[in-house]
Amino acid sequence: MEFSLAYNSGMSKLMEQFEKQGDKENSSFFNEYLPLIYDRREQSGLDDLISKMRAVVIQVGPDDGLKYLEELYLMTPYRFHALYENETHRIYVLRIKPEQPDYIIVEPLSEDYYDNVSCMNGLFPRGCEKRRTKYLGEIFQVSDLAEVVKVLQSQQIRFQKAENVKNKFIGNENFRFTEPSYFTANVVGYTESDLLDYEGLGLGKRLDLDADELERLEKMDALQKHFGLLDLIYGIDHLATRVFCGSREDAILEFLTMSNYYYWGSFNIEEMNSSTNVCRNPQVKNELHSPAKVFTANNTPFYVNSVKDLASPTEDFVRNFGRRMHHIAYEVEDGETGGLKNIDYVVGKLVESDIPFLAKVIGECKDIPDLKQIFSKASKHSVLITEYDQRCKNFGGFFTKTNVAELTKAAGEDEGLKTMVGD
Repeated sequence: MEFSLAYNSGMSKLMEQFEKQGDKENSSFFNEYLPLIYDRREQSGLDDLISKMRAVVIQVGPDDGLKYLEELYLMTPYRFHALYENETHRIYVLRIKPEQPDYIIVEPLSEDYYDNVSCMNGLFPRGCEKRRTKYLGEIFQVSDLAEVVKVLQSQQIRFQKAENVKNKFIGNENFRFTEPSYFTANVVGYTESDLLDYEGLGLGKRLDLDADELERLEKMDALQKHFGLLDLIYGIDHLATRVFCGSREDAILEFLTMSNYYYWGSFNIEEMNSSTNVCRNPQVKNELHSPAKVFTANNTPFYVNSVKDLASPTEDFVRNFGRRMHHIAYEVEDGETGGLKNIDYVVGKLVESDIPFLAKVIGECKDIPDLKQIFSKASKHSVLITEYDQRCKNFGGFFTKTNVAELTKAAGEDEGLKTMVGD
């Protein structure tokens, strides 16, 4: 379906429906093309074809799959749902509730496995440390997969071809994944399946966990229940990718081109010389059913920061690890447990269980709506940080400027450059 950029019916329905938030000024290019992209989506039918996020996909290194499951069992509400094995990977499926996105972990079977993730990670000094490990992207349910691919291809979006893909999960005919983004290195996947039942999707041979594997997960499950954490952590609230300064607007507009999300707004974090930019799904009232997508970037590129002695933790991360998902945030139930705010209680119990965090819980949550947040240290198995958020007194948003500044600073101090290493 062809579409002319000269077409513009005026302010798009999404822009009429949702008032832009934040104080970050965008370029004239961004302001011109945002409504055009909305209009093109509506005219091409993508807004109706694409539904909500049904899964997130993470690749870990060989032998890291079960270790990562153990970590998720302790730190999140996700639980084992199914296991498959194809020619290249073990595929672990974890679930909270059917209406929330599944967590799919793909683990290469061979120590010699090498793919485009390995290539991308190999370009960056700290990406080399876990060369096969990376958050890959999200999977969205669509009503007509062939039509979605046809429309996006007409808009210059490229898709990975099964015959050229090493990862057989990515090459599965029941899914179509875009090529890794030039701006974020993430992919977007589409399927007609609601992923409630994975049988018939050709994921490979169905396997069962053996007795030792089950015992390891049951131990983590029992520990989390012993501390009373399972009912306090709801699910994924947002997914935050870090990009280079010059890629911020492109990353947002590209994702909006490939999804049915809308641009919620951008906030300057002056202290850390960065901005936080949020996109949300208009089809859901609760982010737990289709998490927000967040993009963070420096306000100025690294090569001029020394002129004014500006901070650069966000861009330092990208230079060290590459463009990639930085953290996955989970919402914590508002309230108190044992005289502590729930987030303080959760973090305290996880610290007792040897889960390391980057700093103290940030935020007050006293007499007015507020937000308490904290970052864990990056997982040894996924290289992803876990964030916990408690929205107090119906706080409406994803962050406060003070909180983000402190979180960004803490993460930057832990993500410094190391000597280039090999495999």
